[in-house]
Amino acid sequence: MPKTLPVVPTFKADAALRLFSGDEYDRFVRDGTLSKADRVELLEGYVVLKMPTNPPHDNATAVLVELLIRMALSGWVVRGQSTAKLTASRPEPDAALARGDRRTYSARHPEPQDFGLVVEVSDSSLDRDQLDKTRIYARDKIPVYWVVNLVDRRVEVYTNPNGPGDDPRYHTLNVFGPGSLVPVILDGATVGTIPVDELLP
Repeated sequence: MPKTLPVVPTFKADAALRLFSGDEYDRFVRDGTLSKADRVELLEGYVVLKMPTNPPHDNATAVLVELLIRMALSGWVVRGQSTAKLTASRPEPDAALARGDRRTYSARHPEPQDFGLVVEVSDSSLDRDQLDKTRIYARDKIPVYWVVNLVDRRVEVYTNPNGPGDDPRYHTLNVFGPGSLVPVILDGATVGTIPVDELLP
Protein backbone atom coordinates (compact mmCIF):
# COMPACT_ATOMS: atom_id res chain seq x y z
CA MET A 1 0.00 0.00 0.00
CA PRO A 2 1.14 3.61 -0.53
CA LYS A 3 2.56 5.44 2.48
CA THR A 4 0.17 7.38 4.70
CA LEU A 5 0.21 10.96 3.48
CA PRO A 6 1.40 13.69 5.87
CA VAL A 7 -0.86 16.49 7.07
CA VAL A 8 1.97 18.99 6.54
CA PRO A 9 3.97 18.78 3.29
CA THR A 10 7.49 17.48 3.86
CA PHE A 11 8.85 20.44 1.88
CA LYS A 12 7.17 23.20 3.92
CA ALA A 13 10.30 24.02 5.93
CA ASP A 14 12.20 24.63 2.67
CA ALA A 15 9.45 26.67 1.02
CA ALA A 16 8.76 30.35 0.43
CA LEU A 17 6.88 32.19 3.18
CA ARG A 18 3.60 32.62 1.33
CA LEU A 19 1.57 30.71 -1.19
CA PHE A 20 1.74 31.67 -4.86
CA SER A 21 -0.76 30.86 -7.59
CA GLY A 22 0.31 29.01 -10.70
CA ASP A 23 -0.27 32.18 -12.71
CA GLU A 24 2.02 34.18 -10.41
CA TYR A 25 4.73 31.55 -10.68
CA ASP A 26 4.40 31.46 -14.47
CA ARG A 27 4.79 35.25 -14.52
CA PHE A 28 7.98 35.03 -12.41
CA VAL A 29 9.41 32.64 -15.02
CA ARG A 30 8.30 34.73 -18.00
CA ASP A 31 9.76 37.97 -16.66
CA GLY A 32 13.04 36.37 -15.56
CA THR A 33 12.47 36.70 -11.81
CA LEU A 34 12.99 32.94 -11.69
CA SER A 35 15.15 30.88 -14.02
CA LYS A 36 16.52 27.33 -14.27
CA ALA A 37 19.53 28.55 -12.27
CA ASP A 38 17.28 29.09 -9.24
CA ARG A 39 16.61 25.31 -8.98
CA VAL A 40 13.06 25.71 -7.67
CA GLU A 41 9.61 24.37 -8.49
CA LEU A 42 6.09 25.29 -7.37
CA LEU A 43 4.51 22.60 -5.18
CA GLU A 44 1.00 23.19 -3.85
CA GLY A 45 1.54 26.95 -3.99
CA TYR A 46 4.95 26.91 -2.31
CA VAL A 47 8.13 27.84 -4.18
CA VAL A 48 10.40 25.00 -3.09
CA LEU A 49 14.10 24.33 -3.64
CA LYS A 50 14.65 21.25 -5.80
CA MET A 51 16.77 18.48 -4.35
CA PRO A 52 20.37 18.29 -5.63
CA THR A 53 21.17 15.35 -7.89
CA ASN A 54 24.07 12.90 -7.95
CA PRO A 55 25.52 10.53 -10.58
CA PRO A 56 23.16 7.58 -9.87
CA HIS A 57 20.14 9.88 -10.12
CA ASP A 58 21.35 11.55 -13.31
CA ASN A 59 22.26 8.23 -14.91
CA ALA A 60 18.91 6.62 -14.08
CA THR A 61 17.10 9.66 -15.48
CA ALA A 62 19.13 9.64 -18.70
CA VAL A 63 18.67 5.88 -19.20
CA LEU A 64 14.93 6.08 -18.56
CA VAL A 65 14.43 8.92 -21.05
CA GLU A 66 16.52 7.04 -23.65
CA LEU A 67 14.52 3.83 -23.19
CA LEU A 68 11.21 5.67 -23.47
CA ILE A 69 12.38 7.43 -26.64
CA ARG A 70 13.43 4.08 -28.15
CA MET A 71 9.85 2.85 -27.78
CA ALA A 72 8.85 5.38 -30.47
CA LEU A 73 5.31 5.55 -29.18
CA SER A 74 3.02 7.07 -31.79
CA GLY A 75 1.02 10.00 -30.43
CA TRP A 76 3.23 10.47 -27.36
CA VAL A 77 6.26 12.65 -26.71
CA VAL A 78 8.95 11.94 -24.11
CA ARG A 79 9.78 14.86 -21.81
CA GLY A 80 12.72 15.01 -19.41
CA GLN A 81 12.87 17.34 -16.39
CA SER A 82 10.35 19.70 -17.98
CA THR A 83 7.54 21.65 -16.33
CA ALA A 84 4.06 20.20 -15.84
CA LYS A 85 1.28 22.78 -15.52
CA LEU A 86 -0.90 21.34 -12.76
CA THR A 87 -3.68 22.94 -10.72
CA ALA A 88 -1.60 24.34 -7.87
CA SER A 89 1.87 23.09 -8.79
CA ARG A 90 4.55 23.33 -11.46
CA PRO A 91 6.66 20.21 -10.81
CA GLU A 92 9.43 19.17 -13.16
CA PRO A 93 9.25 15.36 -13.25
CA ASP A 94 12.42 13.55 -14.26
CA ALA A 95 10.58 11.89 -17.14
CA ALA A 96 7.08 11.96 -18.58
CA LEU A 97 5.00 10.82 -21.52
CA ALA A 98 2.59 13.45 -22.84
CA ARG A 99 0.16 13.33 -25.75
CA GLY A 100 1.37 14.89 -28.97
CA ASP A 101 4.67 15.29 -30.78
CA ARG A 102 7.81 17.41 -30.47
CA ARG A 103 5.93 20.54 -31.61
CA THR A 104 2.88 20.19 -29.35
CA TYR A 105 4.44 21.96 -26.37
CA SER A 106 6.46 24.61 -28.17
CA ALA A 107 4.18 27.35 -26.77
CA ARG A 108 2.74 25.81 -23.61
CA HIS A 109 3.44 23.32 -20.85
CA PRO A 110 1.48 20.06 -20.80
CA GLU A 111 -1.51 20.03 -18.44
CA PRO A 112 -3.04 17.14 -16.47
CA GLN A 113 -5.14 15.75 -19.34
CA ASP A 114 -2.01 15.60 -21.54
CA PHE A 115 -0.08 13.15 -19.36
CA GLY A 116 -0.09 9.37 -19.56
CA LEU A 117 2.88 8.81 -17.25
CA VAL A 118 5.09 10.86 -14.94
CA VAL A 119 8.27 9.59 -13.27
CA GLU A 120 10.42 10.84 -10.41
CA VAL A 121 13.87 9.32 -9.81
CA SER A 122 14.43 9.31 -6.07
CA ASP A 123 17.27 9.13 -3.60
CA SER A 124 17.60 12.27 -1.45
CA SER A 125 14.09 13.28 -2.56
CA LEU A 126 12.46 9.96 -1.63
CA ASP A 127 10.07 11.25 1.07
CA ARG A 128 8.98 14.14 -1.11
CA ASP A 129 8.39 11.87 -4.10
CA GLN A 130 6.57 9.14 -2.16
CA LEU A 131 4.41 11.45 -0.07
CA ASP A 132 4.02 14.94 -1.52
CA LYS A 133 4.32 14.14 -5.21
CA THR A 134 1.81 11.27 -4.96
CA ARG A 135 -0.67 13.75 -3.48
CA ILE A 136 0.15 16.39 -6.12
CA TYR A 137 -0.12 14.05 -9.11
CA ALA A 138 -3.20 12.23 -7.74
CA ARG A 139 -4.97 15.58 -7.21
CA ASP A 140 -4.84 16.18 -10.98
CA LYS A 141 -5.58 12.52 -11.80
CA ILE A 142 -2.29 11.79 -13.56
CA PRO A 143 -3.13 8.16 -14.40
CA VAL A 144 0.27 6.51 -13.79
CA TYR A 145 3.08 7.74 -11.54
CA TRP A 146 6.41 5.96 -11.07
CA VAL A 147 8.97 6.46 -8.33
CA VAL A 148 12.33 5.01 -9.36
CA ASN A 149 13.44 4.34 -5.79
CA LEU A 150 17.24 4.16 -5.83
CA VAL A 151 17.38 3.83 -2.03
CA ASP A 152 15.37 0.60 -1.85
CA ARG A 153 16.35 -0.51 -5.37
CA ARG A 154 12.88 -0.81 -6.86
CA VAL A 155 10.35 0.93 -9.06
CA GLU A 156 7.05 1.87 -7.44
CA VAL A 157 4.07 2.22 -9.79
CA TYR A 158 1.13 4.23 -8.48
CA THR A 159 -2.23 4.01 -10.29
CA ASN A 160 -5.94 4.68 -9.73
CA PRO A 161 -5.79 8.30 -8.53
CA ASN A 162 -8.92 9.63 -6.84
CA GLY A 163 -8.48 13.21 -8.08
CA PRO A 164 -9.27 16.48 -6.33
CA GLY A 165 -10.66 16.52 -2.82
CA ASP A 166 -9.50 16.65 0.79
CA ASP A 167 -7.37 13.51 0.51
CA PRO A 168 -5.98 13.04 -3.02
CA ARG A 169 -4.09 9.78 -3.38
CA TYR A 170 -3.37 6.77 -5.56
CA HIS A 171 -5.30 3.71 -4.48
CA THR A 172 -2.98 1.13 -6.05
CA LEU A 173 0.76 0.60 -5.62
CA ASN A 174 2.70 -2.13 -7.43
CA VAL A 175 6.40 -2.64 -6.66
CA PHE A 176 8.94 -4.03 -9.14
CA GLY A 177 12.34 -5.15 -7.86
CA PRO A 178 15.62 -6.16 -9.56
CA GLY A 179 15.08 -8.65 -12.36
CA SER A 180 11.57 -7.35 -13.06
CA LEU A 181 10.12 -5.61 -16.09
CA VAL A 182 7.98 -2.54 -15.39
CA PRO A 183 5.02 -2.27 -17.76
CA VAL A 184 4.59 1.07 -19.51
CA ILE A 185 0.82 1.59 -19.48
CA LEU A 186 -0.87 4.32 -21.51
CA ASP A 187 -4.63 4.73 -21.65
CA GLY A 188 -5.00 1.38 -19.89
CA ALA A 189 -2.90 -0.60 -22.39
CA THR A 190 0.62 -1.97 -21.92
CA VAL A 191 2.75 -0.49 -24.71
CA GLY A 192 6.18 -1.74 -23.59
CA THR A 193 8.35 -2.62 -20.62
CA ILE A 194 11.40 -1.17 -18.86
CA PRO A 195 13.90 -3.47 -17.08
CA VAL A 196 14.35 -2.36 -13.47
CA ASP A 197 18.01 -3.37 -13.60
CA GLU A 198 18.65 -0.79 -16.35
CA LEU A 199 17.66 2.00 -13.95
CA LEU A 200 19.51 0.90 -10.81
CA PRO A 201 23.14 1.81 -10.04
